[in-house]
Amino acid sequence: MDVTRRDALRLCAVTTVSCIVGSRMTTAQTLTSATKAADHLLLGAPDLDRGIAWVEQLTGVKAVIGGSHPGRGTRNALLSLGGRQYLEIIAPDPAQTSYTFQIDLRKLSEPRLVTWAAASTDVNGLAKRASAAGQRVLGPNGGSRVTPSGATLKWTTLAVVHDLASGEIDPIPFFIEWAPGTAHPSETSPKGCELQSLAIEHPKPDAIQTVLKPFGIEADVKAGAAARLRATVRTPKGVIALG
Repeated sequence: MDVTRRDALRLCAVTTVSCIVGSRMTTAQTLTSATKAADHLLLGAPDLDRGIAWVEQLTGVKAVIGGSHPGRGTRNALLSLGGRQYLEIIAPDPAQTSYTFQIDLRKLSEPRLVTWAAASTDVNGLAKRASAAGQRVLGPNGGSRVTPSGATLKWTTLAVVHDLASGEIDPIPFFIEWAPGTAHPSETSPKGCELQSLAIEHPKPDAIQTVLKPFGIEADVKAGAAARLRATVRTPKGVIALG
């Protein structure tokens, strides 16, 4: 998805204020798990065809081509993860001459989870409440792409400003609200898989929780040498791990 974070430095999180997930106000004591909060997971790959084949071999489900992100230098393929959740395989688009996507997928040697998106039904409200709480965000920003069938998908995103990205992995989600009338990609993508869990590894696990909790998200975060996202997915070939 189109989200700019290259200039992100730090989120000054305030854990004692009211916060919001979607359009519902909540307190820091009422949290949604990262697994349930996820709209989609982004699996980065240096080449889209290679990424599609890798996922099909692992899951038994072949992702469908989604489309290109004009001006970002990327294109994607999608498969449903059950409910209103999906996996986005994202890779450089060789048809585009510039590359501005915030994660340099060209540096990857193999497919891996690079970041994720959390669902929202009120990105504008979320941005206002975050700003009022002293939490830095970028956006809201509108985005769109045209599918191979000619349909236009539209969305609005909000990025959280932080300094916790490591390598080509950003463990903090951006928030996405799909425009009215836009079919959620989980509804139009190949089915057969279901997200079971989403966890984070990071050298600063407490800092990850500090950033997420004001947004109403509680994640399974473990200490690790570097940032890493780990997911388990039920597939026709059994439960598999993505990381």
